[in-house]
Amino acid sequence: MARVIAERALRRVGWHEAEARSAGVAALPGSAASEGAVRAAAEHGLDLGDHRSSRLSEELVEWADLILTMGAHHLEAVEESGGRGKAAMLSAFAEDRGDREGWGVPDPFAGDNDAYRESFRVLEDLVEAVVERLDRDSRTIMGVDS
Repeated sequence: MARVIAERALRRVGWHEAEARSAGVAALPGSAASEGAVRAAAEHGLDLGDHRSSRLSEELVEWADLILTMGAHHLEAVEESGGRGKAAMLSAFAEDRGDREGWGVPDPFAGDNDAYRESFRVLEDLVEAVVERLDRDSRTIMGVDS
């Protein structure tokens, strides 16, 4: 869900060349998104029909400029895969706390529709805040007024 939310937010701010990817530390590669995630995304006009899971890899970590994780154990896995210095928990980065660790996003896996809706809502708020921060920070670096 975070990937499609990020893609929508990036397009909204005009970052058409930016790419968001998703990977899990225990994902079964090639699996479709869960029915709950598909429904929650569809309720917000987003399509997860083409989503296939992938496992976190050193190659993916190397490719990424920024890696945001849902929980502390995900952050540890990213760092063990070579991501130290370009990874943080999603909540900490979204809240611009100045540290890498924040609170974990609830995992709705095997939950009911309400659990997926709540997870979507939390992800949407955090991802939107991340994209706004990245856009603001890039404008500051480039010397462009917002």
